[in-house]
Amino acid sequence: MANSFFKRSSKESKTSHSGIRRIFTLNIGTIVFGILFIYILISIVLYVTATHVRSYRVTSGPLAKNSEYTGLAVYSENVITADAAGYVDYYAGDHARVKAGGVVYAISPTKLQDTSVEADAQTLRAIREDCEEFSQTFQTVNFHDVYSLRYLIEGELLNEDLKKRAMSGVHSTSMTLGASTVCVAPSDGIVCYSTDGYENFNVNLLSEGAFDEKAYRMEHRRTGDQVKAGDTIYKLIDSEDWSLYIRLTPKQIVKLDNTSNVRVKFLKDGVTQNADFTIIESDDGQYYGRLDFSSGLVRYLDNRFIDIELVTNNEVGLKIPVSSIVTKQFFTIPEEYSTYGGNKKNIGFLKATTDRSGNATTKFVTPTIYDHANGKYYVDDSSFHEGDIIVRDGSTDRFIVRDRDSIEGVYSMNKGYAVFRKISILDKNEDYCIVEKGTPYGIAQFDNIVENAASVKESQITAH
Repeated sequence: MANSFFKRSSKESKTSHSGIRRIFTLNIGTIVFGILFIYILISIVLYVTATHVRSYRVTSGPLAKNSEYTGLAVYSENVITADAAGYVDYYAGDHARVKAGGVVYAISPTKLQDTSVEADAQTLRAIREDCEEFSQTFQTVNFHDVYSLRYLIEGELLNEDLKKRAMSGVHSTSMTLGASTVCVAPSDGIVCYSTDGYENFNVNLLSEGAFDEKAYRMEHRRTGDQVKAGDTIYKLIDSEDWSLYIRLTPKQIVKLDNTSNVRVKFLKDGVTQNADFTIIESDDGQYYGRLDFSSGLVRYLDNRFIDIELVTNNEVGLKIPVSSIVTKQFFTIPEEYSTYGGNKKNIGFLKATTDRSGNATTKFVTPTIYDHANGKYYVDDSSFHEGDIIVRDGSTDRFIVRDRDSIEGVYSMNKGYAVFRKISILDKNEDYCIVEKGTPYGIAQFDNIVENAASVKESQITAH
């Protein structure tokens, strides 16, 4: 048995040593795996320790967002009050234009009853047009506009009825129709059935409190309301001239100090208008901006406070980071020394040289042109060196390459390596600048450029 035990141990020992030898045996697979492992390890180390090139996608737009304000609307408002107590019935649409003597409302001692009026074809056509126009602009969030349409239609019918009756005194401020007193507009203007306490606002009393929207209240009059003598019935806006007052910070005062005319965008509907601009000082010692308009008031009669944007950042172009800008020196060659190659497409220059026999000759060179300005071509030193002689085509004139000039530009990454491209700066701040679109030898929207120009050199391979 002892012999048997030793024989097994000897076999196991041989098997174990054989297994170890098989594990550590070198073969082609082990060598390839080892090389790949070392390569991956080196690549990871190089990637971690390398300076990475960040790309930036060129966008289009202004340098900065325009400032937004909430303006207080002030305009000429003539408040009309009731001459007697009773129930009001409106016949002109809210925010509708009326002529002097046009019917606006009627007051009756009792609830007014519906009456039938026979309208002619012209009146029906006008009502149909009003309804079509209303349906095109109506939004459910502004349901109160339905009342304006109702007043407008009723007013047209009443005017037709009054015309047929040929009543005298139609241009007086009131007339009788049955038990009702019919009142007309004292002058041309825009009818408004809401009041808010800002009527005939004294701009000399302009203060922070005037802009308190939380305390703001607007009251609306409706057909069927009971009124007392002296109550406000409506107000008549007799001029299209109006103003918006905005609060200004010290920084905004400095920025707008020399501005007399500005483009205003109304955020409610996106409409833009030009306005005369002045900075005023109120009695409270604060400075405010006043924007004067001569049209467009009817669009905003429902809003005493109007959100606007002053379009002061007019420079629009390609937006790039300041860190991407680099300045590079170039050789300058007068344009009269340029010529075309055999295909008549590529611009190049005749460089003086010698042939194998030592005879003087010229060689047509087509360098990369980076700019063409002020009668000169800008080329880099990859095609020419200082001291090279350029021959003018068809002439004995010679030009020695030595003059240099600098160009501002960025490195384009579109081709997978850094390529210098010229830029023309329109506007600039600490972080970004706006450059001109369509610049020859320049960049375009959606190009990829190097975000930090100091991290690369020209022709360096990049990744984006």
